[in-house]
Amino acid sequence: MSTPPAPYSPFRAFGDLVTFSGQVGAKDGKLVPGGFLPELHQCLANLSRLLEQAGVSRLEIVKTTVFLADIDDWPTLNGPWMEFFAEPRPARTAVAVSGLPFGARVEIEAWAVRPSR
Repeated sequence: MSTPPAPYSPFRAFGDLVTFSGQVGAKDGKLVPGGFLPELHQCLANLSRLLEQAGVSRLEIVKTTVFLADIDDWPTLNGPWMEFFAEPRPARTAVAVSGLPFGARVEIEAWAVRPSR
């Protein structure tokens, strides 16, 4: 797991519950260029990497929160979202916020539940 740029854990497991801190579209410590869509794709790639590190699959994500710097980007979210998450998709809340780390346009946090062993 790479070192986060602030004092937090990228993910944390407690029993069967795994929570993932918000991911922005940063790569190598910098936002990817090009605006909302490239940032969204990088967010999802970052989340995918953390899922693998935590031993969790996309299907085990039950809830997500998407923070948008501009609510007008909300419709653009859906296409890549449906490609990333198969049915059944996680519950999702999307909210507009006044600012995000690094000046990002999108941030995604997730909650997963591992199947009982």
